[in-house]
Amino acid sequence: MQLSELKIIVTGGARGMGAHFATRLHEAGAKVVAADLDTEGLAALPSGIHTRVCNVAVESECESLVAWAHEQMGGLNGLINNAGILRDGLLVKKDRTTGQITKLSREQWDAVIGVNLTGATFVVRDAVAKMVATDQRPGVIVNMSSIARHGNRGQSNYAAAKAALAANTVTWAREFAAYGIRVGGIAPGMIETPMTQGMNQKARDALVANIPVGRIGLPEDIWLAVKFVLECDYLNGETIDVDGG
Repeated sequence: MQLSELKIIVTGGARGMGAHFATRLHEAGAKVVAADLDTEGLAALPSGIHTRVCNVAVESECESLVAWAHEQMGGLNGLINNAGILRDGLLVKKDRTTGQITKLSREQWDAVIGVNLTGATFVVRDAVAKMVATDQRPGVIVNMSSIARHGNRGQSNYAAAKAALAANTVTWAREFAAYGIRVGGIAPGMIETPMTQGMNQKARDALVANIPVGRIGLPEDIWLAVKFVLECDYLNGETIDVDGG
């Protein structure tokens, strides 16, 4: 599919990778709706990108977003399923000094699963339902997974959600094929975003030292992979790691 043919929603589109995707799509001639809770970030996007405040963890807001986007763009044939949050913590931790045991809270678990998995699933469901109802084909979904899906210390909630998205990239590719809708996944490694910029510097440096290409990734690196999924009509049901090795 040509980028200029897309009428596409980008969730988590106010900052970081999502804002970069929305901007690059807009520059390529696509019609774009960026959705996020960050009103300031949405306001800073280039003129011409439609913006919508949306909490994907609220089911009714997902359906409203899709209906509004379809109306604004005069159709809908794409989704970059990018919205995500972090609430990191070890599942069980013992303090070395006091011996006190702390556990990952239900709130930490529910917050991440609510946005990164449940919300992501509802947005796909409602977007595809709209595409099918309007006989919009071809269509394409890009799920933003993570290399954390392979397992990562301190991220039980995040790893679970991102692993599920990668698995459902296969599931949905098989389910939606009859409607002419492809589904692909991108699994970024460590990328320069507001989320990673807030990391402890020592921990950040240690992680970067283990990346074979010798640097942290940039949103443009991930955009090139997203662009490939959008444009390559023979890519379906696969999640591609983009992590510098």
